[in-house]
Amino acid sequence: MPDICDSNKLKHRFRGYYPVVIDVETAGFNANTDALLEIAVTLLKMNDDGVLVLDKTVHFHIEPFEGANLEPEALAFNGIDPTNPLRGAVSEKEAFLEIFKAVKKGQKASDCHRSIIVAHNAAFDLSFVNKAIERNDLKRSPFHPFASFDTATLAGLAIGHTVLAKACKMAGIDFDNKEAHSALYDTERTAELFCHIVNRWKALGGWPLATPEQSTIENTHEVIES
Repeated sequence: MPDICDSNKLKHRFRGYYPVVIDVETAGFNANTDALLEIAVTLLKMNDDGVLVLDKTVHFHIEPFEGANLEPEALAFNGIDPTNPLRGAVSEKEAFLEIFKAVKKGQKASDCHRSIIVAHNAAFDLSFVNKAIERNDLKRSPFHPFASFDTATLAGLAIGHTVLAKACKMAGIDFDNKEAHSALYDTERTAELFCHIVNRWKALGGWPLATPEQSTIENTHEVIES
């Protein structure tokens, strides 16, 4: 167990994992068949006081892969027109190579050994990320292939609500429903929510963990004072 000062380093907070907040916008719910249309990635860092904060965000509009399915209902929901040339879309491969580069740089700077995806209802985002990586035969992905941190679950525990907009508002984080369902906007709000929960847990005394010796001393003091 690291000492109190050392515990303020990100590499010790999540067992050596570097948390990377991701949101995707898609043309459906099936990662095998439906197009990935937009992705944003927010990197995090820990300051000298052990407070988790947003670092930087990278964002890409994505060209549908060849043969991708485009569900009209999904496009109506997120408001994305895949054929609009003003989107400035790039290929999945180009986007993910740039994402890998940024994530690996942040991971190295934090002295972490691997990255882990943080997302709201994370299984969905992770499935599209993994399928895009597989489809483009990309090697040396920085992300853990199946582990993730789900802010819907964490918010349900810490705040009492699982919907992103509601959880953010209950946590005191501004959330504009008109901006929602943009990968860039949702990613940064998810990152703020994750940081809020992690930092709140620290403020309540949940981190760093007390050593067995500290726990024994504290319990002894409690007995004496009672």
